[in-house]
Amino acid sequence: MARTRTAPEEFSRPLRRLLVGIAVLLLLGLFLLWRIDSPRVERFRAALVDAVVPNLDWAMRPVTLVVGMIDDCQSYTRIYEQNQELKRELQQMKAWKEAALQLEQKNARLLDLNNVRLDPKLTHVTGVVMADSGSPFRQSVLLNVGARDGIRDGWATMDGIGLVGRIAGVGERTSRVILVTDSNSRIPVTIQPSGQRAILSGDNSLAPPLEFVEDTDAVRPGDRVITSGDGGVFPAGLLVGQVVLDADKRLRVILAADYQRLEFLRVLRSHELEPITDPGELLAPPLPKPDGSSATAEAEAGAPPVQAEGGDVEAAGSGAQEGAGVGDE
Repeated sequence: MARTRTAPEEFSRPLRRLLVGIAVLLLLGLFLLWRIDSPRVERFRAALVDAVVPNLDWAMRPVTLVVGMIDDCQSYTRIYEQNQELKRELQQMKAWKEAALQLEQKNARLLDLNNVRLDPKLTHVTGVVMADSGSPFRQSVLLNVGARDGIRDGWATMDGIGLVGRIAGVGERTSRVILVTDSNSRIPVTIQPSGQRAILSGDNSLAPPLEFVEDTDAVRPGDRVITSGDGGVFPAGLLVGQVVLDADKRLRVILAADYQRLEFLRVLRSHELEPITDPGELLAPPLPKPDGSSATAEAEAGAPPVQAEGGDVEAAGSGAQEGAGVGDE
């Protein structure tokens, strides 16, 4: 006869019922214990809580960890949002810093312009450099001042330190400035302290050469170069730069103006020159005004020859000479 095996459910089912019954009884006993209002029961409850609750830390640890993780996630989210906000503020601060630096540089240029000491007779108009030619063969800049501001051709322009160029084209609202470095620029200058006269010729470099120096031995590197005022194009005494020697022992001038950062230029209203109405005065001085004696001389010089009976004066003279000769014979 085959032996039947006992199924596991036959043992687990009664055990489960027993455990459930014990749990119900314990819960019911705790309920009744917490409902009894008695000093002894109160002390018992306090002793029971002191004995059981501290030992449940291991059971509460997962809950504590989960709550801490949730708090950390929320804190991380807040930190991330604050970080993004700080990045946006930092970007704005960088833009403001760049704008502040540009304004500071412009302010420094304007202060330099105001600190330049010029002839009190020379008034000026300040213009903003709008653009440059960008050509290696022609160096010029464009200003935002023109004929409506009283600008005229030939007027000198300076930055905060030294001479920059001259006006070489005037529009209604703009004007063009040919720089000292341009190859078409020729400026008469004086070298101090020797007082030598020379011509500063532009060659499209920042150190144009000096030509036609009277005495090169009297010129030393570091000498100050200013405009001489010859020809009446530029006012005298404007700072141009300092003398240097290049590798070929040629005299050049390091320009005082900062050509790398031309932002504001001061256009000098030069003295009004007397217009030339008679080109012949450039070659010879005017004739003196006629007075009485000169008028008489001119009248005598321009009078026709005196007519005599036998002819004119020359003829009479010759006849007299012939008569004298006959008498002598």
